[in-house]
Amino acid sequence: MANKKRMASSSRRQPGAAELDNLMILFKQGHIVEAEFLSKSLTIRFPRHGFGWKVLGAVLQAQQRYEDSLQATRKAITLLPDDAATHNNLGAALLKLGRHDDAQVGFRKALAIAPDYAKALSNLGNVLTLQDKLLEAEACCRHALKIEPGYANAHVNLGNALELQGRIPEALASYRAALAIAPDMANIHTNLLYLLSLDVQIEPQQLFAAHLAFGEQFEAPLRAGWQAHNNTKDPARCLQVGFVSGDLYNHAVATFLEPVLEFLARKQSLSLHAFYTNTVEDAVTQHLRTHFPYWHSVASLSDADLANKIRADGIDILIDLSGHTSYNRLLTFARKPAPIQASWLGYPGTTGLQAMDYHLCDRFFIPPGELDWQFTEKSAFLPASAIFRPNEHAPSVNPLPALENGYITFGSFNRPNKLNPSVIALWSMLLRSIPNARMVLGGIPLEHQNTLNQNFLDEGIEPSRLIYFPRSNMTDYLALHHQVDVCLDSFPYGGGTTTAHAAWMGVPTLTLAGDTPPSRAGATFMNQLGLNGFIATSIEDFVSKGHYWAEHVAELAALRLEMRARFNASAMGQPEPFASSLETTLRAMWQRWCNDLPPAPIESTDDTHAGRHRVMDAIANFS
Repeated sequence: MANKKRMASSSRRQPGAAELDNLMILFKQGHIVEAEFLSKSLTIRFPRHGFGWKVLGAVLQAQQRYEDSLQATRKAITLLPDDAATHNNLGAALLKLGRHDDAQVGFRKALAIAPDYAKALSNLGNVLTLQDKLLEAEACCRHALKIEPGYANAHVNLGNALELQGRIPEALASYRAALAIAPDMANIHTNLLYLLSLDVQIEPQQLFAAHLAFGEQFEAPLRAGWQAHNNTKDPARCLQVGFVSGDLYNHAVATFLEPVLEFLARKQSLSLHAFYTNTVEDAVTQHLRTHFPYWHSVASLSDADLANKIRADGIDILIDLSGHTSYNRLLTFARKPAPIQASWLGYPGTTGLQAMDYHLCDRFFIPPGELDWQFTEKSAFLPASAIFRPNEHAPSVNPLPALENGYITFGSFNRPNKLNPSVIALWSMLLRSIPNARMVLGGIPLEHQNTLNQNFLDEGIEPSRLIYFPRSNMTDYLALHHQVDVCLDSFPYGGGTTTAHAAWMGVPTLTLAGDTPPSRAGATFMNQLGLNGFIATSIEDFVSKGHYWAEHVAELAALRLEMRARFNASAMGQPEPFASSLETTLRAMWQRWCNDLPPAPIESTDDTHAGRHRVMDAIANFS
């Protein structure tokens, strides 16, 4: 009798309703391991039943095992070709793998089956934003919210689309609407903090207070669980140094990090660990791997599990490279898994965490006694905030365009989200004061050009004076600098990578140094190059300095030909001494901890005046 029951059970062509209900309960309640086991069991016992494959794909995706998820979800689609959720799940996995075109196809197939599917609409809006199709992205997200007003992710994706259009107040409203629905989602808070850094209306005290509020909400409940660290207190031993980042691929952060790693990895006193929080891998990822004796792909780990791993690996100094940007693991740092924790590179501001001991910077970025109050961290000063390695395919520097044109051409290669109305108003003041000047704006999507034209027209600048270029490959983008005499910086969030690229192409950047950390990047670069004449301290000073350079083209032409020599002689152009200074700084942090001393500002091992002399000597030799 028992055998007959077993035969009957195995001959069923589909699982029972109770088993399916149990699987969904496990999945929705976050019992991922159990849900994976049961869904795999279903695919083995009922391989022609699509539901098991569908849930298995979703479970694997929840664990960030996206390649495995793709296989299961594609199997589900062959069995459930008309199931919109399965097509949406496929698109979501592809999106996480950086395959944006394929992801878009998956979302559109889901919507062909279910046109009012809010999740697919929101996801499509997300991928369209990543493809710079911002107006269509906005429409998708608004459609999703019309169907499901309480869908927090749709508010976030709408905020992303609005932010990249430079519509900061509207984007802030979207993020706040998302937080009203899901107040405990840390990633929404980090989005909001980044966006506040772009808001020209916010005061420094308000910006700092918002970062502190993040720490109080998300870190404060964890502080009671901080454990004592049992790392051996030997001031001279080899240090285990960990870097946590989601940007270890073809990304601006990797551009600044890699030149340092090349020399840092050779230090016998340091052992380097990478904790990579993203799933995208490319040639840059593979190259970065060669600098790390220990590479940990940790995208699938929770914040708590990652903290446990860092502690188990015996990390002495843990460095965050993300701040309040994508793929950050600040909630891991909030658990204090390493005795010393520092922030660097990825975000020009405080994390707001008490668990973060230091931030790495230079004296131009955070002048001592001026902006350091805006950090929960103590300043650890280096010769430069970062090293920049120019692109190997960069064209040669050409003669100053103004010599042939007979007029000056200003330029900007910042993303549209930095071009707020106040920026346009300031640039227009300068353009009005020089009636024959032109301006090149690179990296501007076609659909955003009409908006900018109107913004400039409202300030009295005819569109005929503006020359637009969409985003392009690196070589073409760098070649656009051949048309530009002086770049104009944005505020309150200045350019970083764009300013460095421009300097290498012989183009200095006129910047307005503000009173928040995000406004200081341009001043940092120009100071490092010995070019105080391009650092303005007020609106009037900005216009005055721009006018000066338009009237002194011979001086500007000579400077253009010196820029690469200045760059190479500056601290940000010398990775080997920088790596040595970083090593010394990390050792100073460690020795304080070994002596039971609290974090305190750490001075640079490179003399600022000596660095400036190197630049000036290089110019003299060049001439």
